[in-house]
This record gives sequence, structure tokens and C-alpha cells, in this order.
Amino acid sequence: MAPDTPEDRFTRTFESYLGLAETRPKSREEPRDIAQRIEKDTGVKPAFIYISFVPASLGAEPVSRAKQLQDDTATDTSFAQTSQRSTDQLELVVVTAKGDAIRKRLSEATRGKVLPLAQQFRNEVSDPRKTRANTYMGMSRQLYQWLIAPIAADLQARGIDNLVFLMDTGLRSLPIAALNDGQNFLIEKYSVGVMPSLSLTDTRYRNIRDVKVLGLGISESTQDQPPLPAVPVEVSILVNQLWSGRLAFNNNVTLENLKAFRKEQPFGIIHMATHADFYPGANSNSYIQLWNDKLRLDQVRQLGWNDPQIELLVLSACATALGDREAELGFGGLAVQTGVKTAVASLWYVSDAATTALMTGFYKDLRTARIKAEALRKAQLAMAKGQVFLQNGRLQGIEAGEGISLPPASLAVRDRQLSHPYYWAAFTMIGNPW
Repeated sequence: MAPDTPEDRFTRTFESYLGLAETRPKSREEPRDIAQRIEKDTGVKPAFIYISFVPASLGAEPVSRAKQLQDDTATDTSFAQTSQRSTDQLELVVVTAKGDAIRKRLSEATRGKVLPLAQQFRNEVSDPRKTRANTYMGMSRQLYQWLIAPIAADLQARGIDNLVFLMDTGLRSLPIAALNDGQNFLIEKYSVGVMPSLSLTDTRYRNIRDVKVLGLGISESTQDQPPLPAVPVEVSILVNQLWSGRLAFNNNVTLENLKAFRKEQPFGIIHMATHADFYPGANSNSYIQLWNDKLRLDQVRQLGWNDPQIELLVLSACATALGDREAELGFGGLAVQTGVKTAVASLWYVSDAATTALMTGFYKDLRTARIKAEALRKAQLAMAKGQVFLQNGRLQGIEAGEGISLPPASLAVRDRQLSHPYYWAAFTMIGNPW
């Protein structure tokens, strides 16, 4: 029988939840080939980081030069049938363009220790009442010690600057950007993103600087959703100043118009400033809010966003149920289930003002960044370093001059500074980060 690998397991898990046809798994050589191609096309050096839990009874043998990814990550095929145990040990497997695959087993980092801490960390970071404290920092450092520190020297030695995380159940809604070594956030050194699996991801690179944007926003309350008063500012800046394309707001954001707009013009980017929720249970429970209806995530593929290919889907006001396996799968599988190459979405609801700040910075940087994940990194880093802030009803630090004026309803935030991870770490790049 073929060996069981994290790539195989993650692929089958997402296929099952999303109702996808079985995909041909990547061959032993393909991950390394993909990394080499991306480096050639962009100048960026990516690393694929598989983070999974394996039974303590399975040995962690040294990786030999002759072995490729599949052998490096292989365990006994009975692993797929093994029930999850709290004693399962954390295993990191790293694949880069050059050099052997790296495998590190952490016997002290068990499922029973790592997952509760990961959930507690996300709880702390996403709590808007704790934005004036660093209560998350100890947890952030410990998670960094488990997930990043064991491979940090290898990443540095290979000149890696882009990390692509492929993660096990319970870690897929982790705000990776907020991991901290005690002095610096992870994004101060790397651009980051998450993938469901390589086999389910369109890994081709395309320069998107010339594509048109379809900007959709719902600022008013609809179907009992709270209003998002800064949405007109966010979307108008995007389409009228930073990029070019088409705008639609409120009662014009309907399924019929979504189909019609795409038929008229093959937009390469769709930006949706509207509520979206990833819920427990079936994939059909999760949705993107339209004006008069909820677009269920299992219906999105019917819109044909893969023909012609949408390069980037952005959901700027969404949330994911904390600690729920199905909600994690919906979030982590967002790109593949919608048919787009790359998705950016938030793990929790972020304040209106901070969302506008992050999105304005992201699209501004997207014009010049080598890859999409680098644009997100720059926007997050500007906020983390306190370069973006609120002053006299305006967002300062993104654009020169008087800043961006926000509606009064968007200014009801506790902080003038937007440097706490609550304001920026929720935004996650899913799928192809290049």
C-alpha cells in the first residue's frame, strides 16, 4: 500500500468535507518542483511546512538524502485509521526548492498540550476587550517554540522568505501572523499563508497588477446583520483610487448581479465587504451575505469563478467558529471550494476602522509586491508597528496628506492605535499565496 502522508490525509479530509471529486495526489517530486518554479518566477523562496500530529508509537527516523517528500512524511498506513489521541506528538515536515526535506518530531508537544493552547491563544488575540494588554504573548511565544523554533535555523540557512502552512485539525484557524519569538512577530521575517493541501491548490503564478476589481459592499443592516458603516469608504478607495473596476453597494449586491457583472467583464479580483460566517456542521451552513439572500459556500462553485479564473477573492468581514473542525475546514478550504486561486478572509470580526486600514494597505502594496502574501504582510506589519492609527476621525499612516476620513459610527473603537493583533492578525491568505 502507498504510504500515508500529511499531504494525502489533508487532501482526503478536505475532499470529504467539501464534497469534491477525488484528486490525484502530488507526486514525490512535485512539491520541490513547485517551490523551484515559484522561486524562478518571483524571486521569492517558499517553504511548505506540514504540521501534524502522529502517534507516539511511530518512530521518527532520520531523513535520508535518497528520500523525497512522500517517503520523508510517510508513516504506517494504519495511521489513517488511528483515532486521535491526546498523546499524539507534533511533527513538522518542511519542503523547499533545494536540499533534503526536514522532519522534526517534538515528543513533548502533544496534541493534548498544543491544541488547547492554540485555542486559548486565538481566544485572547481575538478579544476586543483585551487590546490594551499583551495577555496573549506568553501563549504566542510557546506556540512559536513548538511550531517555528525547531525549523528556524534551517529556514534561515536556506534563505526562505515565504512560509506556506499545511496544518492538522485544530490548527487551521490559528492566527499564524501573530506568533512571536519574544521579540518579533513571525511576519517581521516572513510572508505567510495557509493551504488545505498542495494537491487541491492551483499553484501557478500570475502577475495580477493589470486585472480589474469587482468591489461589492453591504454597509446597511440586512437580514438581521449589523451594519458596516465604513464599507463605502473601503470599497470606493479600492476601486476608484488604488485599482480600477466596478462598484456595487447594498441592494445591488445580489446573486443575479454577481452573475451579470462577471458575464459583462471577467474581473480577476472580487472584493466582498459583507458579512460571511463559517459555521459548524455541513458546508452548506456557512455563507456569504448578499443583500436579499445568503450565498451558501457549497453553491459558490456554480458561479464558475474558475472560468475564467478569479485570481483573488477577498472577504473582509467574516468570522469562523472557534475550535470547530468543520468551521476550520470551511475556512481553510475557501479557495478550493469557491474555485478561486487565492482567498483572503478574516478569522474573526475586526472593527470597521481597522478593516478599512488593513484593506487599503493591502491593495496599495499589492501593486508593487512580488507576491500577494507579501502585500498582506506589509499591511499587517504597518499596523503592528503602530504606523497606522486613528486621529481626529481619520485613518493616518496609509496615505500621505490628511488621511482617510471615516464615518462617525466606525470610530467607536477603544484604541487610537491599531497595533494589537486583534486588529490585523485575523486576516489570512488561503490557497495560492503567490
